[in-house]
Amino acid sequence: MDCPNCGAPMVSFAVPERFREHAPDESDHAALCPECLTLSTADSAPSAPRFDRITSTFPEDDAAVPLAIAIGLLDSLALHRRDIEALLEAVEEAGTDPLLIFDRLQAQGGVDPVFDLERRRVQVEQLLE
Repeated sequence: MDCPNCGAPMVSFAVPERFREHAPDESDHAALCPECLTLSTADSAPSAPRFDRITSTFPEDDAAVPLAIAIGLLDSLALHRRDIEALLEAVEEAGTDPLLIFDRLQAQGGVDPVFDLERRRVQVEQLLE
């Protein structure tokens, strides 16, 4: 599946039932663009998603899906605040620091989000305090 925003191949993944309320259209499959960080629904997903295409330090454990959805929702913090808070809480419970992942996304290059990642990182940090 290619990104509707930039045309890059997206990272598709299955969305566990507990996170579907936060996914686009409450879908059981979603996809995140590793270049512009756009989130959309997907028709299907591989059994082993390639989250390392987003960043080599992306978690592969229980934090992966809620982090991917949260990153994709950062385009509108005002609309998705409750979802982002819930998802990042799940990421932290799984033992991953989401702010560290945001820092690595900024530093790695090759990512040109549809939103200001640095600004969103600061806003998310304030949410998590």
